[in-house]
Amino acid sequence: MIQAHAVRLFTGHGYDATTVADVAEAAGVSPMTVYRHFPTKEDLVLVDQHARLVAERIAASSAAQPLVRRIGSALIDAATTLTSGGSGNSGDSPTTNEQFLLARLRLMISTPALRARHLDNNYALQQAIVDALGDGATDSDTAFRTQAAASACLAAMHTALVRWSEDDGRTDLPDVIAKALAAAFGEGVLGTGPDA
Repeated sequence: MIQAHAVRLFTGHGYDATTVADVAEAAGVSPMTVYRHFPTKEDLVLVDQHARLVAERIAASSAAQPLVRRIGSALIDAATTLTSGGSGNSGDSPTTNEQFLLARLRLMISTPALRARHLDNNYALQQAIVDALGDGATDSDTAFRTQAAASACLAAMHTALVRWSEDDGRTDLPDVIAKALAAAFGEGVLGTGPDA
């Protein structure tokens, strides 16, 4: 609830013009309560369950699958979870969850302080992916391949997120991520298509 008020205020009044005290007042809580849940102002936009969802999906996937397929499928599944719900998606109208994710994404893209923190979050997500793969690679070549695969998949996802934002959320985010992964790694990356 606090985050929803924050994103609404940041979108309406501007990120820099909105204070944590403004967010607390809108949410009907004290500034200390806001800081307890969101230690920094940037966290009001950036904190979500994405890394946990991706890590859970990867941990549940078969280790026999190629790395990029495991990671890509987890990114698509997490996007499906994050965008589902709300008022229903009938064609071109984004669901409530998609609208919220879209507003947060636009803030991340347009606000320099958030862009910098978003890069930190991407690095943390990359590490969560590597940890979830559970290889515990002591071999430096295996560790390098795992990190490179995670980084490349996240780059494709970032491209998809920007495209989705530019399209005002009218397209299906999981489909856009799948297309970005296919563009980067080939049509068979997810186990479907002619290259599978």
